[in-house]
Amino acid sequence: MTQPNPDYAGRQYPPGDAAAVTADAIRAFATATGAANELHHRTDAARAAGYRDIVATPTFLVSLAQQAEAAYINDPDAGVDFSRVVHSDESFDLARPIVAGDVLTPQLTVESVKSVGPHAMISTRVDFTDADGAHAASVRSSLVVRGEEN
Repeated sequence: MTQPNPDYAGRQYPPGDAAAVTADAIRAFATATGAANELHHRTDAARAAGYRDIVATPTFLVSLAQQAEAAYINDPDAGVDFSRVVHSDESFDLARPIVAGDVLTPQLTVESVKSVGPHAMISTRVDFTDADGAHAASVRSSLVVRGEEN
């Protein structure tokens, strides 16, 4: 069985494709996660609160972050067997609210790859910049790649 390549620690991938954040995607994610606040569903409520359009929940970025992380997971030299991956933690750091109409570009960094017994612990960070090149948010993920126990 292949173990994740520890040489990938510190590797930064090139920026990914820019993604437009749509009102429909925000509403669908809010509905799926039970986020009932009207700011996530109604443009008029968001505008009345001072936003230009509906506001994404902080966890909305998980779907965009996972798309960016696929560059690492699918890199054959990285040695990550996705069938053995368990997601252990996720954190979100928003520089500002993400709203419909934003165009975000992700950049993935593999922060660490550590062996823990037969397992590997991987930490990634996806930084998002907006259309003006300003930092909008970061998503950190921790993954465990289960090894085989003897």
